[in-house]
Amino acid sequence: MATPEPPLTPVLPPNGTNGINGTNGVNGTSNGTSHHDGPVEPASAPAFDSAVFREFLLSVLPPLMAASPRDLESVFNDDFDERVSRFAAEGGGAMYVVKMKDEVEGEYVNDAPPTYTYSLTPQLTYTPSHVMTISLIKRGPILDPITPLAAQLHILNLFGGEETPYESLHALISNGVKSWFDAFVGARGGGKDGDGKMGIPMTKKKFAELELSLLHLQQNVEIPETHLIIHPVIQKAVEQAHAAGVRPNISHIPPKLLNDSTFLNTLHAHVNSWIKAIQAVTKLTRDVSSGTASQEINFWLSLERALEGIEAQLRSEEVNMVMDCLRNAKRFHATVSFIADTGLKDATDIVHKYNQLMKDFPLNELLSATDLDKIQESLVLIFGHINRKLKLSPYPIRRALPLVEAISRDFNDQLLRVLTSHRLPFQPYDTFERLLGQTMTIFRTWDDLIKEFTNVAREVTRKRSEKFIPIKVVPAHAKLQERVRYLREWRKQHEQLAVMTGPTKGLGGMEVGGMDMEEEVKEAYEVMKRIDVLDVSTEGTEIWVAAENAYNERVARVENQIIARLRDRLGTARNANEMFRVFSKFNALFVRPKIRGAIQEYQTQLIDSVKEDIKRLHEKFKTQYRFSEAYHMSQMRDLPPIAGAIIWARQIERQLLTYMKRVEDVLGKGWELYAEGQKLQSESTAFRKKLDTRPVYEAWLHDINRRDMGVNGRLFEIVRLRGGGFQLAVNFDPQIITLFKEVRNLLWLNFQVPHAITNMAKDAKRVYPHAVSLMETVRTYGQTLELVENNKGIEWLVAEYRNEAQRMVSKGMNIRWDYFVNQYDTTRYNSSADSRGDNRHIQFVREVASIVSILQDKTNSVIDLYKDISRAIDDLATCPYTAEAFTELLTKIQAAIDRLNLEGYANLEHWVAELDKRIEGILLQRLTHIIQLWCTEFDRTDDGDRREPLVLRDITNKRRVDKRKEEKTVEGTMTLKPIVHEIRIQNQVIFLDPPIEHARKTWIRQLHDWLGVVCRLKRIQSSRYEIGLQMQGTIISDTTYTSLLTHFPDKALERPFTLIENKVQQLKDYVGKWLQFQSLWDLEAEYVFNRLGDSLANWQQLLTEIKKARSTFDTSDTQKSFGVCVIDYEQVQARVNAKYDAWQRDIMNRFGVKLGNAMKEMHAAILKARNDLEHHSIEGLVGGARRF
Repeated sequence: MATPEPPLTPVLPPNGTNGINGTNGVNGTSNGTSHHDGPVEPASAPAFDSAVFREFLLSVLPPLMAASPRDLESVFNDDFDERVSRFAAEGGGAMYVVKMKDEVEGEYVNDAPPTYTYSLTPQLTYTPSHVMTISLIKRGPILDPITPLAAQLHILNLFGGEETPYESLHALISNGVKSWFDAFVGARGGGKDGDGKMGIPMTKKKFAELELSLLHLQQNVEIPETHLIIHPVIQKAVEQAHAAGVRPNISHIPPKLLNDSTFLNTLHAHVNSWIKAIQAVTKLTRDVSSGTASQEINFWLSLERALEGIEAQLRSEEVNMVMDCLRNAKRFHATVSFIADTGLKDATDIVHKYNQLMKDFPLNELLSATDLDKIQESLVLIFGHINRKLKLSPYPIRRALPLVEAISRDFNDQLLRVLTSHRLPFQPYDTFERLLGQTMTIFRTWDDLIKEFTNVAREVTRKRSEKFIPIKVVPAHAKLQERVRYLREWRKQHEQLAVMTGPTKGLGGMEVGGMDMEEEVKEAYEVMKRIDVLDVSTEGTEIWVAAENAYNERVARVENQIIARLRDRLGTARNANEMFRVFSKFNALFVRPKIRGAIQEYQTQLIDSVKEDIKRLHEKFKTQYRFSEAYHMSQMRDLPPIAGAIIWARQIERQLLTYMKRVEDVLGKGWELYAEGQKLQSESTAFRKKLDTRPVYEAWLHDINRRDMGVNGRLFEIVRLRGGGFQLAVNFDPQIITLFKEVRNLLWLNFQVPHAITNMAKDAKRVYPHAVSLMETVRTYGQTLELVENNKGIEWLVAEYRNEAQRMVSKGMNIRWDYFVNQYDTTRYNSSADSRGDNRHIQFVREVASIVSILQDKTNSVIDLYKDISRAIDDLATCPYTAEAFTELLTKIQAAIDRLNLEGYANLEHWVAELDKRIEGILLQRLTHIIQLWCTEFDRTDDGDRREPLVLRDITNKRRVDKRKEEKTVEGTMTLKPIVHEIRIQNQVIFLDPPIEHARKTWIRQLHDWLGVVCRLKRIQSSRYEIGLQMQGTIISDTTYTSLLTHFPDKALERPFTLIENKVQQLKDYVGKWLQFQSLWDLEAEYVFNRLGDSLANWQQLLTEIKKARSTFDTSDTQKSFGVCVIDYEQVQARVNAKYDAWQRDIMNRFGVKLGNAMKEMHAAILKARNDLEHHSIEGLVGGARRF
């Protein structure tokens, strides 16, 4: 059966589902080299083998088409390979395997089984003998020889036969395509907004419309098609006339036939058959009470099309020629009554009129609705169409009533379909309530529309004078409506019970008697989830009742527990308020009869509590309105006294009604029928009579009528103060304002105020805004002037605005209130009198308010800026002594001044000059203080006393914390680093490096730097925004505070320079001692020796002085400190010491030589004298000796 296989193409197994992973049947041999990698060579992409397709069909078709493989041989004809190759290679398309029933010619043999023919075709056609078609649709553009065919083809059964394909297509769309689409969209879960953007709702609607259209097609009543039989002679004559291009007439028929009775009898028979065929259509009708509304609508529309087709055939030339032939033969009984016998005209007229109602009937809007909103909209459209068209179309009311009932059936089905799709028991309560509330709204819409339809039907019946029939529509959705209403109420009670037993309420969250109430309620509800709650059939109702009974059994246990706990709480309530609080908290449960019956015993107790509340209301009323808290609150809320008293009384009355309503809410309707209730009712009625506010209003009316009130006088008045002095005030009677407010509130309270008082109040109302505006303006003006008085530094700046306000007050002294009222009346009726808008008096009020508002704003603004400036100036006295700190503060001050300049304050230059003097005084103090600190630091000796904190305490008056902070900051920065001078020797010359003049220069520069922190600061300027001043140029020396140096008292600036000079002199004296040692190198030894001569006393004195002079350099120290200056002599000390030692050594040696010579000479002299003595005789020396 199969053709030989090419060596490179595998053959699929019979089931057609095994995948081939490689060209040689071995897994993985060609996975990486499929035809998707690009055609390098023509042989790299193998062609599709038709044998694979053949095997696939042989494995799939027999079970699908109920055929044996031998029956399918006709599919695999000579063109099979070519068709399969084309199908596999071409993009898109499908192949169809068609099963056709063979027609048996001649007499049909009952015992012979039917035979079928099978064929493979790329084109699909439909014939009556069609039985089944298997559609093979490619998923991709071409068939891949490697991938299994089962994964590349859609297989679809299309059934034929005697039935129309509408049922099959409807099932295919409804249960196949649409269901698969809904499943995918539901699993994706894009949400409503995301679906809307992707067009999913529109696609669902199109599916519903397609499904509906197929349903309509299969529900339509088939109107028999009428084909009029035409005699061949007539047909031939018409064709000849057409060929000749002339109009057909009886001359085209052979004359002998025109009188041939057989021919004429045949035509007469044909006409009779026409009448019967046409009557079969014109007398066609249907029972409107059966079937759907769409069938009724489509019946009349189809009937109209069929009648139009008949009319078209009767107007044809063949029919006209037949009639001419019969008339020519004088057979008038066949021609004259032809149209009347067919009933075509009447039927066409009726159908045409009925179709005024049926055409454009918006039933599809209902049947294709996908949500509740669409259903409601469709009902409005449908009944709007019916009510409108019934007045025009003679469609019988007796048919219209069943049509509406059929619409009700469609409405019921569609509503069920939409509600069932939501799975109501599984929805959260909010969603459930919204859906069922919307459903009940739709039912109410139906009822309203039915009422309107009933009225229209009765009106039409009366106008047509038809036989009276009761206008009654039995809605098919009545049971569903009742079920929805009951279900909504049931779910509401369940939800109240679930909420009250939930963890957030007092009843839930704990087990009572071994039962978790919250869990028990949930489990009871689970029973209802398992049933179809919208099934209103007999079986469905039985299931519902059984489930509800099971639910009630479980809930009854919960109710018993709730009753026990509720009675326990009511029993432990200390007062009625707590009892009412319990009632209000658990009020949602009182709709349950069992719980409601359990709390009836508390009636008397609650009535007693209400009596106490009413008694308190009596006490509150007896204290009177003027002494109550409400009176003060009314004044705060601008309520006048009379209206406030009336509102107060009505509030008490409303509270009384609230107490009565509270009793009714708890005890139920009819509470006043009890004995205690009657007494309570009579007491409340008596009290309400006392709360009548009419007498209060009458007394106020009498008081107003006897007063003489009006709006007149000057605008302003000057009032003398008790403590002396005068004050500006607005001349407006407060009673007028009170009157206007009383009238306004009394009108709101529905009192009838007399016309005269209303007019007076209207005058007050006209002037009231301006009066209140003026009062507020004058009050603001007074407060602003007080602010200016309290802030002495700003008078100059706001003087201009103050003068402007005073000028406006002067202007307003001559204006009267009468102008406002009269001017208002004139301009009210004459809009062209003042085209500029309001009159000049109203403009004056606005100008005053605007000017005073500007004065207030400018004053508040300048006070804030002045406070910032003052704070910055005060900070100048305590801020760290650095250029950055001073500059930051002065920048703030300058920014504030620039803002003042920009906002256009007057007298800014003089004000800034005064401000500058304050700043100069503070900076001068800082300079004096810093000079004192500098002098103290400069004059400090290096003895360990490093800090003098007492100096700062005399400068500032700040708190001790501020003092300590300032001391730390200033002392930390005021440290003069000692200058190191080194005594050096170079080329046998002793010198000081750097010289003493460097120390003087450094100290003076340091002093200048400290003074420059303040002196180099930029002065504040008032004219930075003035172009003229900048062009003229200003004195540069005035832009800084250098001139402060000339303002020091008591020669404070001379002291640091004196200290510098004294310190320089000390250095000179000390350094001079070292420079004396230069003579050690400059002196010649011989010169010294010659100066000393031979006097040993001089030599001895020199040696003593040398020994003393060693104390200058012969020490362990290497430097000498003078506080801010250090003399380092380490380098020269050793060399001077060595030189000194050399000198001392030379002098000692020379002194030794001198001393030795002297000793030698002395010794020689002594020796000589001895010798001389020895040579003299003792005798000869006796006398001499005696003399000696």
